[in-house]
Amino acid sequence: MMRVLVITDAWHPQVNGVVRTYERLGHEARKLGFDFSFLGPDAFTTIPCPTYPGIRLALATPRHVAREIESQAPDFIHIATEGPLGLMARSYCRKRRRPFTTSYHTRFPEYIAARLPVPKAWSYRVQRWFHDEAAAVFVPTPSIAAELAAHGFRKLMLWSRGVDTTLFRPRSVREFGSEPVFIYVGRIAVEKNIEAFLALDLPGRKVLVGDGPQLAELRRRFPDALFTGHREGEALAKAYASADVFVFPSLTDTFGLVLLEALASGVPVAAFPVCGPKDVITDPSAGSLNEDLGIAARSALSLSKDAARAHALRFSWENSAQQFLENMLEAQETGLTEAKRLRRWLRRKKEGGPMGGYRAA
Repeated sequence: MMRVLVITDAWHPQVNGVVRTYERLGHEARKLGFDFSFLGPDAFTTIPCPTYPGIRLALATPRHVAREIESQAPDFIHIATEGPLGLMARSYCRKRRRPFTTSYHTRFPEYIAARLPVPKAWSYRVQRWFHDEAAAVFVPTPSIAAELAAHGFRKLMLWSRGVDTTLFRPRSVREFGSEPVFIYVGRIAVEKNIEAFLALDLPGRKVLVGDGPQLAELRRRFPDALFTGHREGEALAKAYASADVFVFPSLTDTFGLVLLEALASGVPVAAFPVCGPKDVITDPSAGSLNEDLGIAARSALSLSKDAARAHALRFSWENSAQQFLENMLEAQETGLTEAKRLRRWLRRKKEGGPMGGYRAA
């Protein structure tokens, strides 16, 4: 059985798209016969991240990280984040000449620029340094791939996302009243551009689901909006299904997993035409993209819930996991006949051919 180790600084108890993506990836990869494990901050003593205490940073040494990696004896290593663990895992792989892959989940140059007077070019230089040693860099959308290529990133491979269409589905619920409900779900933080949503003149009610460092400030400044705090599972699914439009004001996300969750719940999307939304909302009957977010939100109010749901059904976590694994194998397969055999097995499964369960020789 092929062993895959993902090293990530974003892990439980954090609640975000990166954590949900890897959690579901592990579930689907194990169904495909892989031994899939994670090395995250929960394996070490942690401290709160400055300016964002909800994120825990691992207090680990390179020796500790090396010991944890070697104890799992992985065949493949994937580094998910550019944080402390990611940096130490990168150093471990380079010193031992072990190939590894990485992912680009967060537009840190834009996030940092929103908080500090740091030129984006400096941050991109650091990120490019981090990812350039990887056998491949997995990116979520074509527009992000084009953007990174323009910044000098190399060896880019597409890895899309999925959505749980059983949990997130249309429901006969109206938790927030009968008037039109415009909802936002996600981190309540400055880089999410939430004020652009809260400042809109819209009919009905604005509802925000999530937690984050800007929550207290926005609650105080926008008392007419309903802030529910953090939700997950059924409570989150019911919140989505109680809305009429999902408003996504972010200008910095690389994908926006919440877009798929809203669509799967039968809720059309309103967003700016930027990276993430313009790759996900490719059907104008499922959402409205406009440089004027208010126009997009009012337009989405008249869109079909059935069309939104139908669009989400095109995305599956099984396909996402297969794409991840095929990318990983292709990036690292030089001289690895076992990887080549495994790639053929994955292709047969994707095409619906006879397979049986894969096991390493």
